[in-house]
Amino acid sequence: MAVYEFQGIRPVIHESAFVHPLAAVTGDVTIGRDVYVGPGAAIRGDWGAIEIRDGCNVQENCVIHAFPGVTVVLEESAHLGHGAIVHGARIGANALIGMNAVVMDHAEVGAGAIVGALSLVREGVRIPERTVAAGNPARVIKPVSDEMLAWKTEGTRLYQALPAQLKATLRECEPLRERPPLPPEPLRPAAPPPRYETWQERKSRDGQS
Repeated sequence: MAVYEFQGIRPVIHESAFVHPLAAVTGDVTIGRDVYVGPGAAIRGDWGAIEIRDGCNVQENCVIHAFPGVTVVLEESAHLGHGAIVHGARIGANALIGMNAVVMDHAEVGAGAIVGALSLVREGVRIPERTVAAGNPARVIKPVSDEMLAWKTEGTRLYQALPAQLKATLRECEPLRERPPLPPEPLRPAAPPPRYETWQERKSRDGQS
């Protein structure tokens, strides 16, 4: 892991968490149980502090940072999609910040809320619990249904299981130069996990509008 002490303050990372070797964690950062931090993520606790609680995931190329004297908090099971930026904000329990969304200083995203991909939550804005917000600037557009929250929670559970899987099987290696032939049926690896549906796919399958 690329973990750096800053001004005598060293990150605290629970042993069950997984921080990819290509991520960078600096200074006053606390990372809880079963947290996933993907490659390219930058978690900078050099000025303000950062608290990432149990079961969160911080996916590839996310940035978390704050101005001096501010603490960023990701409450339990918060979910940051690829490329999201959280600066000086608080993300509620089981909330989802979509891919490449930006949440600015002193904003709060309530528990179970969803911020759409590419959205901007402006400084000081509060997104209420269990609402969907989208746009630039982000505005609340509808409530989070029980079905939508269950879908989000299911996806987060995949990430909560990922740290243990990575610790057990991730190895740096040389690539193969061509795809090898499949082994005989009894020797083939276990079937891949069932395909995870997007929310739109799930709605279409269940006949929701």
